[in-house]
Amino acid sequence: MNKRSMDAYPAAIFLMGPTASSKTELALALRQVARVELISVDSALIYKGMDIGTAKPPIEKGAVSSHRLVDIRDPSEVYSVAEFRRDAIVEMEKITQSGYIPLLVGGSMLYYKTLVDGLSSLPSSNLLVRQRIQSIAKKMGWKVLHETLCHIDPIAGQRIHFNDAQRLSRALEVFFITGCTLTELTKIPKESLPYNIFAFAIAPKNRSLLSQRIEMRFSRMLQMGFEDEVRVLFERGDLYSHMPSIRCVGYRQMWCYLSGIIDHPTMIYQTVCATRQLAKRQMTWLRNLQMDIHWLDSDNLYIALETVLKILKETINQ
Repeated sequence: MNKRSMDAYPAAIFLMGPTASSKTELALALRQVARVELISVDSALIYKGMDIGTAKPPIEKGAVSSHRLVDIRDPSEVYSVAEFRRDAIVEMEKITQSGYIPLLVGGSMLYYKTLVDGLSSLPSSNLLVRQRIQSIAKKMGWKVLHETLCHIDPIAGQRIHFNDAQRLSRALEVFFITGCTLTELTKIPKESLPYNIFAFAIAPKNRSLLSQRIEMRFSRMLQMGFEDEVRVLFERGDLYSHMPSIRCVGYRQMWCYLSGIIDHPTMIYQTVCATRQLAKRQMTWLRNLQMDIHWLDSDNLYIALETVLKILKETINQ
């Protein structure tokens, strides 16, 4: 899409970055000086009762969260990427209609990618169809099912190995549900995001500094009562380690500690390591995003704030 057609769309701001990079602090500072409203782009902040370990943004006077899409699910519930895209677009439209600019802030890079690129037209999984495929595989073998896929969808059959049961099952499932092949459906154009995006990424220039911040931040979380927070979840009786909420970094390790699987020092070590690995993956996502990103240095939030305001002033008529 050319720049002229993009300029016809309303503006939206993405503020991305790895964990512990001061995204929330910068977003809240922007909210004080610009006509923006914040939307959380974080797969952990959606859960109620998970505050300390997710570094949830502060609740303002009047018990109104500074971010939208925070505390919208119980930890026992699942929240899909498709649901996020739907909810985020609804909130963006509300903010735009009120005369403000949506400022989306968070570190769930898949959420950003799905929001921009849209969702595929593939159907949701169907348990009965999948069970039927599994039953056939047990009787006849996956190689026979692979030959079936090669017959109905030669392109997918060539790409998917007959030992790759998960992808093979999904390709056949799509055909049995829709009557169309996986190859046909993936060629259907995805729905684009009708916004002119201004993307920023904040991170420290020194990678070792980010590692230190991660370690210090988790130490503060422990001091704030993170163990007690997870213990409340642990003692509910309806939450389990395989659930998306409990698989969040920090919660997963603390859950193992409370279950007696690991000791306290190991829990701390594993959490810090897992958080560093998460930050590394987030940086890789950012570098690979097909977007024009303005990079900001988190070592000086004042300069970062001034940089964002300058770019917005030059490009957006407020």
